[in-house]
Amino acid sequence: MRIATWNVNSIRTRVGRVVDYLVRDDIDVLAMQEIKCRPDQFPVAAFEDAGYQVVAHGLNQWNGVAFASRHKMTDITTAFDGMPGFGKAVKGQETVQGTDPNGLPQEARALGVTIGELRLWSLYVPNGRSLDNPHYEYKLEWLQALRQQMHAWLAADPHLPLALMGDWNIAPTAADMGDPAFIPGASTHVSERERAEFAQFTDTLTDVVRPHQPHGYSFWDYQAAKFERNLGMRIDFILGSDSFTDAVTNGYIAAEEREGAGPSDHVPVVCDLDLDLLEAAWEEEDSPMLWA
Repeated sequence: MRIATWNVNSIRTRVGRVVDYLVRDDIDVLAMQEIKCRPDQFPVAAFEDAGYQVVAHGLNQWNGVAFASRHKMTDITTAFDGMPGFGKAVKGQETVQGTDPNGLPQEARALGVTIGELRLWSLYVPNGRSLDNPHYEYKLEWLQALRQQMHAWLAADPHLPLALMGDWNIAPTAADMGDPAFIPGASTHVSERERAEFAQFTDTLTDVVRPHQPHGYSFWDYQAAKFERNLGMRIDFILGSDSFTDAVTNGYIAAEEREGAGPSDHVPVVCDLDLDLLEAAWEEEDSPMLWA
């Protein structure tokens, strides 16, 4: 099974490019971020014509997450427990979207699906904007809540093949940041607190693509010919639990998708899974222990 994540930066603008890529690179499951539309506005027909089912979670022209899959998707979840909201509490807002315990509207930034035994999440982590912006604290609170949920999921099922995929808006190491506009200690994406939050995820989960492609970026800003100058950053990741990681046989960043007319500023990040390895691991766990 080939699984990818891609911040498509408006699916209605780039539906042709996305569907063409899915077919050309033989993608089985795609997690999308920043779809920028409601489910009723999503160009589902183009995906269905190519053999994909779609589930989408979007509330307006901002944010939004989705999955396209050749396989049946179940247990569809549009938020994780404790996910904070952002903005101002509005009376009656809950009729349009969810609210957090403080009554703040939850944005369309998380979508979970189950495919076979796999539990997959498409995540669009808040940007943060600037270190003195309320969005920065929101970003950190959002990550902390997600991490608490990740630990709860794995405590309930230590062998769960879980993947948290998407645009994390964090460059975890100096090697992941090649855009001089972002200054450690002064900019989001590279601040000490953001990197510390990401590191707490990778204490438990594994960046399944990095062992197969240690270097390379997944985002290049549209301005100042940054793609042509390779002034990018690595901020899109597939983080897998032990069971998920053990089944990964390959991983790569499809940087060529930043080329051509009308690209997203992000590119797909992809991993291959051998599902037989998952089944073999479960059979081994279930087998009785023999003593000599």
